[in-house]
Amino acid sequence: MSVREQTEVLELGSLCEDACFSIYSGKRVRPEQKCEFRTDFQRDRDRILHCNSFRRLKHKTQVFLVPVGDHYRTRLTHTLEVSQIARTISRALRLNEDLTEAIAMGHDLGHTPFGHSGEAVLAEICPYGFKHYLQSVRVVDYIENDGRGLNLTYEVKNGIACHTNQIAATKEGYIVRLADKIAYINHDIDDAIRAGVLKETDIPKEITDILGSTKSKRITSLVASIINNGVKDIKMSDDIKKAHDDLRAFMFQNVYTNPNAKNEEAKAKMLVEKLYYYFLKNPDKLPDEYKAITKKFDKDRAVCDYIAGMTDGYAINLYTQLFVPKGFEPKQSV
Repeated sequence: MSVREQTEVLELGSLCEDACFSIYSGKRVRPEQKCEFRTDFQRDRDRILHCNSFRRLKHKTQVFLVPVGDHYRTRLTHTLEVSQIARTISRALRLNEDLTEAIAMGHDLGHTPFGHSGEAVLAEICPYGFKHYLQSVRVVDYIENDGRGLNLTYEVKNGIACHTNQIAATKEGYIVRLADKIAYINHDIDDAIRAGVLKETDIPKEITDILGSTKSKRITSLVASIINNGVKDIKMSDDIKKAHDDLRAFMFQNVYTNPNAKNEEAKAKMLVEKLYYYFLKNPDKLPDEYKAITKKFDKDRAVCDYIAGMTDGYAINLYTQLFVPKGFEPKQSV
């Protein structure tokens, strides 16, 4: 047997009956010859890891727009934290860790520059609307690899598409959905404290008494609750879920809508809108790969795809180049 086949047999003997087994799964739109060494889900994880959109996540906002400091989360570090939390839960429940990791690594590939601020603008002005989780699927289907996409398996794409507010077709996909919530609430608290927007002692005592008074304790409480509940019905216990929901509501009130944390949001929204309408009016200025999308779909779709793929810095520099006049530089006389 090949290394891949040995791994598939090991899965049959070690994973629980509710797991998604590689040997029975992995259907792609374009059939491919199997890899000698990796299962289909391992290949998907590697394709995501090596794609351009994944690398760009390191320069995309998580919560704080273009923060000054090396330790604030970006969309990339968020993705890595989601992956680690999801893998821990998946491993403990004897589900398919490779599928879990692939979904987690790809779940935010379609996120816009400037975080949810950029997403809100595109949702408003693009006639197709905009949801970052559906854009992530577009990235792996139509944008990456010069428009050929990554040809990922159904199970990975389904988990990506359902990671926000829908039920995934696999247990592994649902775990990523919960891990995403656990990760962003707790690392956003960490960043808010670093930014001086929040103090640890601001979190209501009725929440910290249940979840814990530190980031590590809170994550441990949430993860343990899911694991201890078992694989048949993947969820948190009622008391833990209530505390988590209360913590999320606290964060929306004190951080996500805090004017000190979001004081640049109006500028970011204006910037995204100006870029959108500029390229809608001047599609010939789009890069070649997005010109191809105008032919396959239409201008709105191509412009939306282009802007959604930008990093914060790229969008700012492009806006400056297009709309901010340069100072006059006289030629030096001889």
